[in-house]
Amino acid sequence: MKNNESGSTSDRDVLADLAFASLKEQRRARRWNIFFKGLFAAYFFVLIFMVYIPGDSSSSAKSGKDHTAIIDVKGVISSETEANADAIISSLREAFKEKKAKAVILRINSPGGSPVQSGYINDEIYRLKEKYPGKKVYAVIADICASGGYYIAAAADEIYADKASVVGSIGVLMNGFGFVESMDKLGVERRLYTAGEHKGFLDPFSKVNPEDVQHIKGLLGNIHQQFINTVKKGRGEKLKESDKLYSGLVWTGEQSVKIGLVDALGNSSFVAREIVKAETMVDYTRKPNFVDRFAERLGVSFSTSLWSKFFNGNVFQ
Repeated sequence: MKNNESGSTSDRDVLADLAFASLKEQRRARRWNIFFKGLFAAYFFVLIFMVYIPGDSSSSAKSGKDHTAIIDVKGVISSETEANADAIISSLREAFKEKKAKAVILRINSPGGSPVQSGYINDEIYRLKEKYPGKKVYAVIADICASGGYYIAAAADEIYADKASVVGSIGVLMNGFGFVESMDKLGVERRLYTAGEHKGFLDPFSKVNPEDVQHIKGLLGNIHQQFINTVKKGRGEKLKESDKLYSGLVWTGEQSVKIGLVDALGNSSFVAREIVKAETMVDYTRKPNFVDRFAERLGVSFSTSLWSKFFNGNVFQ
C-alpha cells in the first residue's frame, strides 16, 4: 500500500513538474510574441512617421540675417537620383524667393548625367534670374563638374573651382554592348519582331545597321550642338575658342581659368565671404525623405537606371 502511495506521489510530482514547465514555456513564448509584436508596431509607426516627413530643406534652418544660399548638385544627374531636376529646381525657387538670401551658390560635384534634367535646371536658373534680377548665381566646383554638371554651371553668373577640380567634358555619348558573335558561338538565334522598320534599332543582339548608326550619330550631334550653344550663351566672350573645347575633353580648374570655362579659383566659403559679402551660408538643398533613401540603398535607383540605360537607349552627357 505504501509503495502504491509512493508511486502515485512520484507520478503526481512528475506531472506537476511537466505542467509547470509547460506553463513556463507558454509564458516565455507569450512574452516573446508580445515583444516582437511591439517591435514590429514600433518599426511600423516610425516608418509611417518618416514617410510623412517631407524632404529636408532649408526652411527649418533659415538664418534671421543676410546669408548666402547653398544648393548642392551632387552625383549623377538623373530623375532617379538625388541630383534630379525637381529637387534642385524646388531648392532654387526657395532660395531666390528668400529675401535674406543675397545670392545663390550652386555647389557642384557631378560627372554629368541626363541632358534633359540638366536642361530643365539650366532653363530654370535663367528664368529665376530674370524674375529676381538683383540676385546672382555662382557655380562652385568641387572635385568634378563634367558634362551635364557643366551644362548647369554654364547658367551661373560666375564659375569658381579648385585648381585641381576636373572641368569640362562638353560632349554627348550613348553606349552599350553587342552580343551577336557570342550568340553565334552558343548557337542562339535572335528572334525580334517589330512594327516599324527601325523600332528595334541598336538592339544589342542584332547586327549593326549602318543606317541606324548614321541616325543615332545625327541625334547625338544635335544634342551636342544644343550643349555647345548653352555653354556659349552662358560664357560668351570669356571662352577661348578652340577645336578641343567642345571635344569632350576635361581640364583642371587651373587650366579651365585660362580657357574661360571657369572665372577664378575659390571655394564656397571664399565666394560667400569675398564675392557675395554674406559669409553666413544656409543650405537650401532638398534631401530625399527616409523612404527614398532606404529604397536607394536597396538598389531600386540602380536597377531603374540600368534598365533605362540598356533597354530604353537613354542618352547621357
